[in-house]
Amino acid sequence: YVNEKLQQFFNQHMFTLEQEEYVREGLDWANVDFGMDLQKCIDMFEKPMGLLAIFEEESLFPKATDQTFCEKLHTNLLGKWANFAKANPRPDPDAHFAVIHYAATVSYNLTGWLEKNKDPVNDSVVEVFKSTSSVPLLVHLWRDHPGQPTTTPKEEGKKKKKGGGGKTVSSVYLVSLGELMNTLHSCEPHFVRCLVPNTHKRSGRA
Repeated sequence: YVNEKLQQFFNQHMFTLEQEEYVREGLDWANVDFGMDLQKCIDMFEKPMGLLAIFEEESLFPKATDQTFCEKLHTNLLGKWANFAKANPRPDPDAHFAVIHYAATVSYNLTGWLEKNKDPVNDSVVEVFKSTSSVPLLVHLWRDHPGQPTTTPKEEGKKKKKGGGGKTVSSVYLVSLGELMNTLHSCEPHFVRCLVPNTHKRSGRA
């Protein structure tokens, strides 16, 4: 999914905008459809009740299992999104679904995804890492995690807030990806173009 986002960004600047510049300069150029529009695949991940939304919902639902997650994916995506397909048993007979990516069709085995996405690290363990570790890198890695307070905060007559569902790995990752894409779009990207030598002077060979 992230590769799709970055590939689309690359295509937009290397091909689409490049051809628009040719047109503005009045060059004799026939626009080429590179067939690389990845938006449909990206939408399948990002839209409401898309793959990521279902993943997040199932991760926070106490009674969700790998089986219910798989069933919900097939119910909401199979036949409705062209990029979602049944798994090919050849590479992995236990795979649950496949995604038709830009580069290739990949089958996925979702066993254990929900548990991993919850990132169940005990707060007291994190607090030990943050406050007693002699390894600076370990302290740095956990610096943004609230950990476990060493003192009990005073309520001061306020009602105790109900604890919401904790952050999942996927939600934190999406925020990080969003910040990356915002940074890329706010810059003037420049890509290194690699020229493959054709020593044989023949088409289709390098």
